Amino acid sequence: MSEDFPDDAVALVQQFIDQNHGYLSWLGVTVDDFTFDGMTLTIPFDEKLTNPTDPPTMHGGIAATLVDTAGGVALRPHLENPLGGEVATINLNVNYLRRAAGDLTARAEVVRAGNSVGISRVTVESETQDGDIQPVAVGQGAYRLFQE
Repeated sequence: MSEDFPDDAVALVQQFIDQNHGYLSWLGVTVDDFTFDGMTLTIPFDEKLTNPTDPPTMHGGIAATLVDTAGGVALRPHLENPLGGEVATINLNVNYLRRAAGDLTARAEVVRAGNSVGISRVTVESETQDGDIQPVAVGQGAYRLFQE
């Protein structure tokens, strides 16, 4: 695909999540931005997604879900057929930096997209217990790109 990115890409991905992906729609994932080389996703803070801490903090698995999802979807524009090809996680690494006390926002950037493997780097930010917006997790994923 060329770097001429469709204006409605955010809406298309949001519609797919809302209508076809039960887990991500249950989490309340929103697509904030989507470009040829990256994307931004957000999951709102919700008590059902927290650890039993006082005050409650978001469970690390939610941040890992964002790393995996944003990293994989960010590679779709690099497929020969972005809507028909497939992306599957090969390896995922997430490093947690601090507790997240608010919405989680993941910013993914494509590091490399080859014919069969792509790599994405993702930073997840949130309001912390100090009230500042800071990185709470960083991750990298390797993904198998099925070109059709």
